Amino acid sequence: MNTTKSRNFLSATLILAGLMFYSFSNLTFAQEHKSSCCGSGMEKDVVAVSDVSGDSTKKMDMKHDMHNVKMEKQKSEVTTSSVREGKIDLIAIDKNKDGKVFQCPMDWNVISDASGKCPLCKMTLKEVTLSGAKKNLKENGFKVK
Repeated sequence: MNTTKSRNFLSATLILAGLMFYSFSNLTFAQEHKSSCCGSGMEKDVVAVSDVSGDSTKKMDMKHDMHNVKMEKQKSEVTTSSVREGKIDLIAIDKNKDGKVFQCPMDWNVISDASGKCPLCKMTLKEVTLSGAKKNLKENGFKVK
């Protein structure tokens, strides 16, 4: 009988420890999430939601949805600014008139006048001359002005 009580106590203790760990890990994840991607600029929106709903999961979901909309907008702005379509005008892209642009070595139509990463494949853009960029574009089936 004593052994059964010990086993039950041990089982209950392990279950309780697991629940506490699960709760703590979720809390830690929520805090990391807030600081890493949703921490700035949206606190007022979450406070307004917290007055209506006491469910923290709903608050986090709504906050993260707002974050996703913000990130998609930024992504589309970056994509449209450096992904070129149609007839590509390299001279217009070279805003500082130094005769060089930055081009993705994988997505040849991703061209910018500033260094950075390709919004499509995340590779670092390589600096090339205008004639080099033109050659790369033509060899890969793109039209150049």
